[in-house]
Amino acid sequence: MKQAVLDWKHLYNWNLLAATGLALVLAFLLRSLLDRPRYMPRARTWLLLLWVPAVVGFGVTAALHYQNSLLDDWYILFVFGVAAAVLWPVRHYRPAAIMLWALVIPALYRAVVIGQAVLDYQFVAPLAGYFKSLARLNVFWFGIITGLAFYQKKTLAKENAQRAEEEQQRRQAAARNAALERLVATRTAALTQQASELQTALAELRATQQQLIQREKMASLGELTAGIAHEIQNPLNFVNNFADVSAELVDELVAEQTNPTPDAGLEDELLSDLRHNLHKINQHGQRAASIVRGMLAHSRQSTGERQPTDLNALADEYLRLAYHGLRAKDKSFNATLDTDFAALLPLVPAVSGDVGRVLLNLFTNAFYAVQQRQQAAGPGYAPTVQVRTRRVGEEVEICIRDNGMGIPEAVRSKIFQPFFTTKPSGEGTGLGLSLAHDIVVQGHGGTLAVTSQEGEFTEFIVRLPFRGAVG
Repeated sequence: MKQAVLDWKHLYNWNLLAATGLALVLAFLLRSLLDRPRYMPRARTWLLLLWVPAVVGFGVTAALHYQNSLLDDWYILFVFGVAAAVLWPVRHYRPAAIMLWALVIPALYRAVVIGQAVLDYQFVAPLAGYFKSLARLNVFWFGIITGLAFYQKKTLAKENAQRAEEEQQRRQAAARNAALERLVATRTAALTQQASELQTALAELRATQQQLIQREKMASLGELTAGIAHEIQNPLNFVNNFADVSAELVDELVAEQTNPTPDAGLEDELLSDLRHNLHKINQHGQRAASIVRGMLAHSRQSTGERQPTDLNALADEYLRLAYHGLRAKDKSFNATLDTDFAALLPLVPAVSGDVGRVLLNLFTNAFYAVQQRQQAAGPGYAPTVQVRTRRVGEEVEICIRDNGMGIPEAVRSKIFQPFFTTKPSGEGTGLGLSLAHDIVVQGHGGTLAVTSQEGEFTEFIVRLPFRGAVG
């Protein structure tokens, strides 16, 4: 029985079989370690050299019952060489480079063993023991370094996956950026077109605004012209009357001088009356000329140059022009003009045409308000417009008050807004008070305020600074 077992042990070359197993394991490790799509097509032939010769050799030696340990060692060194040949071309791949180091120590050990067998050389006793210990350490070295190579492969796989994810995110970000750029370009084009349309609309709006402002000025000029036509009639009537009387006085004087016995006292009386008439003619002529100058100043474009202005005279003149302007439209309208002009009022540096336009607008609105209330209230109502001037600190105040319809509280805060009006359509542009506010506040550094009680009164207060004025 024992002899049969011995025959069975020597039947095969078990060392070569172990070497074949090592070759197969190493081939499997290399296949697992290398990135197959990139490296395995080139290494497949080399890997066949690892185990095919061992299988063939094992079959031949088993059939011939041949055993040779040196042949086994040469085959193991060959296996290490083939593995190195597979790994060396791809040594830039870090797991492959680490695997090469795993083969270095076992290959050196096997080369030394072969060298000892060929040269029939043995190490001395202490070195021989160390060398045999190295045979056992080869397995640990190979296992540790191989594990490190696979760990490095896993780390590289994570890094590659992370880089691939980052690259995908970068491409997605680039795609989003491109989409955003296209969207921004589209929006920019749309906004540019809208801006162009808005510029066109703004230009049209400004042109329309200028037309409305000019219309408001012409409307106030129409009010002024109607008032002037009515107001200038008075001095012209006086001039004509006194001229006729003066002509009669001259005839009487000529007749008296041709009298053989002229009366010196009568001549003196006639000359005195003639001188008085000429004075009146001159006075009312100056009044007519003053009205014409006011009309021209009102109709001319303002130069913006300020001159010391008597607000008492300006307010009195435009009050009467506004009143007669309304009477020219409505002969049945009458109102009480209550004036209280402060004596020794300082002159105010102002553009008289612009301030006159403000006063004309306020007076016209006041007369319109009392006219509307008169039409609604009936005969018992007495329309009254009051004008008061006074000095308040370093400012001159003009107060214009009427007992008309009043301004509702709901719209009181809007009356200085452009295009806002309480008048029926076609009777106002809504620019009068807006322009008046701009002239007083922006043009002259003053203030324009309003107080009102619906159904009772409305009071506008204009204040203009007079610092630097001559007065």
